[in-house]
Amino acid sequence: MNLPEGQLALACWLLDTRSLWPGEKIAESASEALQLISPEERETCIRKYHIADAKMSLASALLKRLFIVKTLGIPWQDIRFGRKRDPKHGKPCAMLLDGTPAPVEFNVSHQAGLVAIVGCKTDKGGEKSEVELGVDIVCINERNDYRLIDQEGFDGWVDVYQEIYSEEESWDMKYNVDSFPLLDGTMVAQDMLGRHDRCCRRDQNLFATLPSGEKRSFSSDLLVDAKLRRFYTYWCYKEAYIKMDGEALLANWIKELEFKNVRAPKPGTVARCSTHGIWGERVGDVGVWFKRRKLDNIRMEIQAFEENYMISVAAKAEKGLPEVLTSFTGLHLEHDIMDFVRSG
Repeated sequence: MNLPEGQLALACWLLDTRSLWPGEKIAESASEALQLISPEERETCIRKYHIADAKMSLASALLKRLFIVKTLGIPWQDIRFGRKRDPKHGKPCAMLLDGTPAPVEFNVSHQAGLVAIVGCKTDKGGEKSEVELGVDIVCINERNDYRLIDQEGFDGWVDVYQEIYSEEESWDMKYNVDSFPLLDGTMVAQDMLGRHDRCCRRDQNLFATLPSGEKRSFSSDLLVDAKLRRFYTYWCYKEAYIKMDGEALLANWIKELEFKNVRAPKPGTVARCSTHGIWGERVGDVGVWFKRRKLDNIRMEIQAFEENYMISVAAKAEKGLPEVLTSFTGLHLEHDIMDFVRSG
């Protein structure tokens, strides 16, 4: 593929582990794949209590290696990892055999069975590019959020995260809502709700006034669902940015990192007999602010996957970022990873 001059070749790969390595013990179901990673990583995978976590840990290790091999052309067995800036808590990076950082930038995220990696080469034609990347996956209501929402209300549930979000962000999540469908597919926009947009409780009977003037009743469960999706959009943006920066989620400046013009991407569909429709909407016009100043050198995108997943990518570069940051390609374990290693 011929890229425009100066544009970075951004790899965006997704591996779905939900149906991989069936069984209860990763050591038995993924014995061949486990031999392809370091002894330390192998031990980490095997120690995982839940098989789902073990599978994502293994997939993350494999994706990182595949990306580095394909990007730099170095042998699989020569891949080493280190950390930027801080040797214990710094952002993971690839190292060359001489102990110097490899000219690649990458970041990995996994959640609820999905594993994603974004990465690029940081030198081209002998010229080094300063690039930082972050990626995050969220799965809406994976942790049964409704249990607490039903106790505290959606507004009370948002307040649980007051150490992470600014007052403006919290207010926006509580009382603004993106368009959402009624059970018959009719789309309801916020301006059709009147003051019902302030509702933060489930199991309430609400009304929307359609453009035709018709009033439609619906359950507030649909409204709270839409607000929860909006909350996770904020969460996904914030984690992707922090992972790009290399800080932990509870960085002391996290409330001063704000997102504006937030809109949740419309969902895709559940995978069935074909993959058509799995990917939902891509949104790329969010504003990123830090300490009340707009950051013009940061680009962020978020894309929906199936009904409940969203993947966000944060990127910072002097130049050369591609037009689309979330152009993910789904990889197949056997065809794209195992066969590649066996042939190499």
